[in-house]
Amino acid sequence: MKLQLALDLVDIPQAIELIKQVEDSIDIVELGTPVINKEGLNAVREIKAAFPHLEVLADVKIMDAAAYEVGNAAAAGADIITILAQAEDSSIKGAVEEAKKLGKKILVDMIAVKDIETRAAELDLLGADYICVHTGYDLQAEGKDSFADLRTIKSVVKNAKTAIAGGIKLETLPEVIQAQPDLIIVGGGITGKDDKKSEAAKIQALIKESVTV
Repeated sequence: MKLQLALDLVDIPQAIELIKQVEDSIDIVELGTPVINKEGLNAVREIKAAFPHLEVLADVKIMDAAAYEVGNAAAAGADIITILAQAEDSSIKGAVEEAKKLGKKILVDMIAVKDIETRAAELDLLGADYICVHTGYDLQAEGKDSFADLRTIKSVVKNAKTAIAGGIKLETLPEVIQAQPDLIIVGGGITGKDDKKSEAAKIQALIKESVTV
């Protein structure tokens, strides 16, 4: 079970400063779509150069021209690249094939998917490395959580690893851990705290403790 830090509302210097505070407690740093929209793939390049020991996820949310987009993100230093589950099967296949060729991984984002069970089974067959339940900002505001969806995905996938994102914090972590995802993605639950280093350490400690139990 890995911990991924999601960075969305920052520029590159802010991201570097923030990662420095928590790098000992995280496994993957995610450069969110807002960061990449603002800074371009240079954000990926600079963060990977500054923290070569961390895996970097580029949340580019590919929808089309998948192999080309994966190639660009990989060239910038991304280890994991995201594509939307709503993309065409041919796009998913193209992304997976290009990533495998380059030694990278594909995370498929299930945001806005209505039939979670069917699509997760299809994505598993298409070779996705990770399938991610994602409750977006707007649905979080309405009080939706992702645990039922994660359990559904885990019941149908045979090869892909699972990930969960959206509103996760220390207080909700025990329930997340109970659902046993391979990747736990935390954004504001760390970045919104005054003592980010301490919060990230507590979250990682709880994850490690659950793995050894």
